[in-house]
Amino acid sequence: MRASTHCPQVGTVDIVQEEPIDPFNGDPADPAAGLDDLSEDAEQEPLTEAERQDVLEDLSDLEIYQALLSPTGIRGLVIECEDCHEPHYFDWDLLRGNLRHLLSSGRPRVHEPAYDPDPDHYVTWEYARGYADGVHDTLTEGTDDDAS
Repeated sequence: MRASTHCPQVGTVDIVQEEPIDPFNGDPADPAAGLDDLSEDAEQEPLTEAERQDVLEDLSDLEIYQALLSPTGIRGLVIECEDCHEPHYFDWDLLRGNLRHLLSSGRPRVHEPAYDPDPDHYVTWEYARGYADGVHDTLTEGTDDDAS
């Protein structure tokens, strides 16, 4: 959106606003008026050391899962949302970004379900973990016999 303003030193200057103007700005009936207050009141405690460690392990596991599953056509993971009880589909990069955000801020990002994802391209954490364990077991199967 473009707006013009007058600067005494330069003259008329065009200003480009990247974000849309809030149509409810200053309106006492703004439906989102109380949302900022809620986020400030609901400040979360920082992650405990155990929680931080869990997130770091999830990030490490995610790298392994992506390396193993991407070549098979899997685009990410599906997670059953505890809030809305709907499956949420996350591609690898989005999930990685969400975990890093959780690590740095101590709280999860607001989420919305993906638009029309193909469930065949997503697996659960449990499936990914089992797949990785199976690959690991297959690769180490012959080395256990050699060590004896």
